Amino acid sequence: MQYPSQAVAKPYFITAIGLFVGQILFGLIMGLQYVIGDFMFPAIPFNIARMVHTNLLIVWLLFGFMGAAYYLVPEESETELHSPLLAYLMFWIFLIAGALTIAGYLLVPYATLAEMTGNNLLQTMGREFLEQPLPTKVGIVVVALAFVYNIGMTILKGRKTAISMILLAGLIGLAVLFLFAFYNPSNLATDKYFWWWVVHLWVEGVWELIMAAILAFVLIKITGVDREVIEKWLYVIITLALVTGIIGTGHHYYWIGAPAYWQWWGGVFSALEPLPFFAMTVFCFNMVNRRRRQHPNKAATLWALGTGVMAFLGAGVWGFLHTLAPVNYYTHGSQITAAHGHLAFYGAYVMVVLTIISYAMPILRGRECNPERAQVLEMWSFWLMTVSMVFITLFLTGAGILQVWLQRVIDNPQPFMAVQDQVRIFYWLRELAGLVFLIGLVLYLVSFFVKDKPQTVAVNDVQPAAT
Repeated sequence: MQYPSQAVAKPYFITAIGLFVGQILFGLIMGLQYVIGDFMFPAIPFNIARMVHTNLLIVWLLFGFMGAAYYLVPEESETELHSPLLAYLMFWIFLIAGALTIAGYLLVPYATLAEMTGNNLLQTMGREFLEQPLPTKVGIVVVALAFVYNIGMTILKGRKTAISMILLAGLIGLAVLFLFAFYNPSNLATDKYFWWWVVHLWVEGVWELIMAAILAFVLIKITGVDREVIEKWLYVIITLALVTGIIGTGHHYYWIGAPAYWQWWGGVFSALEPLPFFAMTVFCFNMVNRRRRQHPNKAATLWALGTGVMAFLGAGVWGFLHTLAPVNYYTHGSQITAAHGHLAFYGAYVMVVLTIISYAMPILRGRECNPERAQVLEMWSFWLMTVSMVFITLFLTGAGILQVWLQRVIDNPQPFMAVQDQVRIFYWLRELAGLVFLIGLVLYLVSFFVKDKPQTVAVNDVQPAAT
């Protein structure tokens, strides 16, 4: 660790992984509720489990992004963090606000929670992914602005690099676009129009900048490739991401009452959205093949390569499968959407956060990398989580294809619940794959506590003491 203030990242990383475990547990609860409708009812209804599952995903990724920024920006800027105290303060505010919000979801009826938290003053609750009470949303804005200020001041007083500037641009975009979460027009079409400005322009816009910056930083460290080479790739990737991602938002406007021209604009540019993820895959493998050093952290290298591949498959291939309007007309809102969402989030953002944690946490704990045995365990966790997520995606895709055929294509479409009964086998298989994913996540956690085998010294190797 070159700068003591980088230690701020450690509690962010630890909290991120803890919340990740919570997200997976609630995902497994939801998976069982698909096939056992009254499982844990009324303690945890399906709508609450889903809300907790998706909100934990967003919050733990934000913790991961913040930890990544606090770790890499001092090194990139060659200076200490502007205010470690502010970073720790925002950590506790964010953590307490998040914990109280989740407790509110679980312990208080949602309508009562809305009334208690001032939703009648400014109606912002009730929308997917943006269910947070008003005080929580205000807290997120305060934390985000303080975070951007802290990172921005650090960059301003130090060296400016392409990585740090792209990261800062992504973080500013993250904070600014979240402000649309406070805008809730009464017209449903208008509401959905601006709702996508948060949801889509986060995950298919500014988050891609953050992802690319983190990945570039790790690749510089583990490959030793010249910074100029990596930065050229970085400029190409983020240009493709912004051009396709911003206009490609239109593929969400097909069926919400927006003008018909969005079917063309959205279709064409969203069809191009796999390009930045394909470029990221080529970038990762190209840098590792050209590496000038064999970094001892093999697990971090594996996570970095996996991020490029899985992001392209999840966000690129599975996104393209149903992004064109003539296809989306049938697949919209089906389990194919869920398949794309699971693999895209895992491949693009979950894996890049696990990559930076895999690289940085050993250094934050005073060593260059984890011991060999720990890395073997971590690489097992990589394969268990990644392969199980691929199977989750395939099972959901199978359920989605059958659902679309039976519910929307055949001459005598069947009712929704009748179709759900016929795809139950896919839901059971998805649940089994989810259990394997949880095992992989547990192995990831355990790997950070595994110590290397103690070295035994042969008797003949002991040198006599000097007299």
